[in-house]
Amino acid sequence: MKSALAVIFGLVFLALPFFVKSNYFLSIFIVIGIYTLVVEGLGILMGYAGQVSFGQAAFFGIGGYAVAILTTRFHWGTVTALVAAMVLPAVVAALIGRPTLKLREVYLALATLAFGLLVHTFFNEGRELTGGPSGMTGIPYLAFGDLVFNRDFKFFYLVWALVLLVFLGVRNLGRSRVGRAMRAIRESELAAEANGIDTSLIKLQAFIFSAFLAGLAGGVYAYYVTFISPSPFGFHMSIQFVLMAVIGGLGTIWGPVLGVGLVVALSEVLKWLIPKLLPSAGGEYQIVFFGIILILVMIFKPEGLSHGWRRKAPAAEEGAGRLKATAT
Repeated sequence: MKSALAVIFGLVFLALPFFVKSNYFLSIFIVIGIYTLVVEGLGILMGYAGQVSFGQAAFFGIGGYAVAILTTRFHWGTVTALVAAMVLPAVVAALIGRPTLKLREVYLALATLAFGLLVHTFFNEGRELTGGPSGMTGIPYLAFGDLVFNRDFKFFYLVWALVLLVFLGVRNLGRSRVGRAMRAIRESELAAEANGIDTSLIKLQAFIFSAFLAGLAGGVYAYYVTFISPSPFGFHMSIQFVLMAVIGGLGTIWGPVLGVGLVVALSEVLKWLIPKLLPSAGGEYQIVFFGIILILVMIFKPEGLSHGWRRKAPAAEEGAGRLKATAT
C-alpha cells in the first residue's frame, strides 16, 4: 500500500510543472530541491555520524562561487565548472576536517561556526575575485550539449533528478559497512574504537560527503539564479540548514524533504504575514519564529516529523552484534 501511494505521489509530483502556471510556485519547489541536497549531506554528518556542523552554508557558497568564478572569469564549460563546484568543497573539507573533527560537542560546533564566518567574510572582502557585497553577474545557464536549462520548467526536473540520485546514494550508504560504522560512532565513539573502527577516518568521510553535496547544491543554485552574492551563505543560512535537518528527522532519507519543505514554505508565509501584523518589523522576526518551531519540535517530536510513518534507515540500535560485525 505504501509503495503504491509513493508511486502515485511521484507521478503527481512529476506532472506538477504542467499544471503550475506560476513560475513563483515552481521556483519554490526548485529551491526546496536545492536545499534538500545540502540537508541530505548534513543528515549524513549529524544523523549518521553524530557530528554537528554550523558551516554547511560555507560549503554551499564555495560551490556557488566556484561556478561563478570559473564560468565568468576563466570561461570554463558549465559541466566542468559544476564538477569543480563539487570537488572544491570536498577538498576544503578534507583539509580542515581532520583537525576540526578531533573536537567534540560544543567545541566542534564553534569550530564549524568559525569556519563558516571566515568563508562568508572572504566572500564579502575578496572583491577582486568574488565581487564583494555586490556579487557577480553574468553566470551562464547550465548546458549539457544542446540541452540548456534556461527555464524553470527544465530546472525543476534537473534538480529533482539530482535529489532522487542522492536519495538512492544515501539509501545505499545506510546499508553499507561505512554507514553502519557511522551510526556506531553516533551511538558511542569509544565503543566504536574498541571494536576496531577508524573513527577519525569515518567522521572525515562523512564530513567530506556532506561538503560534496553542499557544493553540488551551490553550483546548481548559481546556475539557477545566474547571479551570486554573499548574503545567501551567511550564518543564518547554516542555522536554517540545521533546523531543516532536525525538523525533518536526522538519520532519515525522506526527512530532509519534509524539513526543507516546511521551513521554505514557512519562510514564504512569514514574508507575507509579518509586514501585515508588524509593519515596522524586520527579517529578524523570522528567526524568532524558527526558534519557537525548533523548541516545539524538540519537545513534541524530538526524532523529527518523519518519525512514525517513514521507513527508517537501519538504526544503530540494532545491537552490539551489528556493531561488532561493522568492525570486521
